[in-house]
Amino acid sequence: MITLRQLSDIACKKLSPIYGDSEARWLFRTIMEHIKGWNQVELALRADKEVSDFIIGRVDEAVGRLLKGEPVQYIYGDTYWYGMTLKVSPAVLIPRPETEELVDIIVKNNPKSDLKVLDICTGSGCIAVALARSLNFPEVSGIDISDDALAIARANADALKVKVNFSKADALSLPEIENTFDIIVSNPPYVLESEKSGMDKNVLDHEPHIALFMPDNDGLKFYKAIALYAKRALTDKGRLYFEINPLTAGQLKSWMEGEGWNDVELITDMYGKTRFMIAEK
Repeated sequence: MITLRQLSDIACKKLSPIYGDSEARWLFRTIMEHIKGWNQVELALRADKEVSDFIIGRVDEAVGRLLKGEPVQYIYGDTYWYGMTLKVSPAVLIPRPETEELVDIIVKNNPKSDLKVLDICTGSGCIAVALARSLNFPEVSGIDISDDALAIARANADALKVKVNFSKADALSLPEIENTFDIIVSNPPYVLESEKSGMDKNVLDHEPHIALFMPDNDGLKFYKAIALYAKRALTDKGRLYFEINPLTAGQLKSWMEGEGWNDVELITDMYGKTRFMIAEK
């Protein structure tokens, strides 16, 4: 028999060459939280206690999958993001910390109540659900082209007890409506094909490419389609919020201004990269 501390040392020794020491320790804590529900304090208190063969087997299984590059969020089917535990699957992207910043920007900019909000390319529903929880009595809708993604989004809204109207639609051919939404937000596919070589294997091998990549010669396709739709669908002074690719930020800003958008603003993320755009109708 081995102790919990020894099990941790063994697992982290295997994981560290790929993930680094600090992430390896975080991964072990995440595994134990899912197997036994133990937090960091409880792990410390139990460090010198022996662990069962069942726990050793479950840890070995998870470590094996992590060593093959499978994200821990997909192994256990959930992730912690913006103060919420969200369901995820390989049908949706794992929500990123940068997108939490986008939600913060929207919440800070929109203190009014009863705003109508549309999240385009909703994926897991993370943005739509977060805004439904954080804005003052909003009416939130989310659309996606993937039935599997919409099933995850609906499950997240149900689990977190918020009302979001999710429906299937293609962001590139949305039906024309006028003066309906106060806020339209989108985090569409924006990674250029040429960026693949610099990306982590666990992202390339496991996350949905349809939600990630755009050809280098058409990197603004989703932004242009959504912006053209939003020009009519937003109310007067309504705002459009994008998460964007820093590599195409300047090109997108110029195009938006040429299309008559007001106060087109670029905002950097926590890493200093140009990651968000706000524009007013």
